[in-house]
Amino acid sequence: MDKKIDITNAQRAQVLVEALPYIKKYYNKIIVVKYGGNAMINEDLKEAVMGDIVLLSLIGIKVVLVHGGGPEITEMLGKIGKKSEFVNGLRVTDQESVDIVQMVLAGKINKNLVNLLENKGGKAIGLCGIDGHMIKAKQLDPKLGYVGEITDVNVEPILDVLEKGYIPVVSTVGYDEEGHTYNINADTAAARIAGQLKCESLISMTDIDGILRDKDDPSTLISKINVSDAPQLVREGIISGGMIPKVNCCIEAIRQGVGKVFIIDGRIPHSILVETLTDEGIGTMFVSENGYGH
Repeated sequence: MDKKIDITNAQRAQVLVEALPYIKKYYNKIIVVKYGGNAMINEDLKEAVMGDIVLLSLIGIKVVLVHGGGPEITEMLGKIGKKSEFVNGLRVTDQESVDIVQMVLAGKINKNLVNLLENKGGKAIGLCGIDGHMIKAKQLDPKLGYVGEITDVNVEPILDVLEKGYIPVVSTVGYDEEGHTYNINADTAAARIAGQLKCESLISMTDIDGILRDKDDPSTLISKINVSDAPQLVREGIISGGMIPKVNCCIEAIRQGVGKVFIIDGRIPHSILVETLTDEGIGTMFVSENGYGH
């Protein structure tokens, strides 16, 4: 655990005063948090993230939590003797696997997160992409099986839950009109949901500091990227590998009308609060051509 830092009451008051403009800016606005990576596996970090989301909710910010759950799906498939196969970072999902995906994401993980939020003093309701026909999908590639490409997003169920004062917790499984269930990439789903909601910001939690000019040097963090500059960063190899689809999702969200998109390091305790309510912020922020930010 972190070493306890003694701060005076005056310092506490100063922190709250500095947060005030941000509380005001985000009050009654919607932010989408894409939750995944180490922050989802490490129990201490999980507790901290849920506490942060409840805090934001209690000060009048409408938080939508969108989650994946890759490691837990892999673990459950292993228990029934199925090996996980990936093609370009996407899980090959046959009929038996998609049943497990639905069970783990929409059942176990989703309800555990709802329970945690409630126990932290929040009000939460779990949804999955099938509820209210929220995430409509079609098969992305026959080789991948039941991996879905989103064709339509209906955010009415999310808005209804927010309207009643609850935190919607959304697991990323989709449906089609033939009754099939699809495994949906959580980054893609979060970006599409954020775009449909035209929310104030999308915060994507990852296991890296953000976009680094030199991947081995945290001091080279790029704190702000204009979406029009992103292709050049890909050409230069600064954005590469598994970050390319994540960044594409960020760009898509901005193009759909999301105010700002952040990629932040979910391994840092309270990273959501630092990004949302302080002058410094952490991670990398994506903005549109006429973008604004911290």
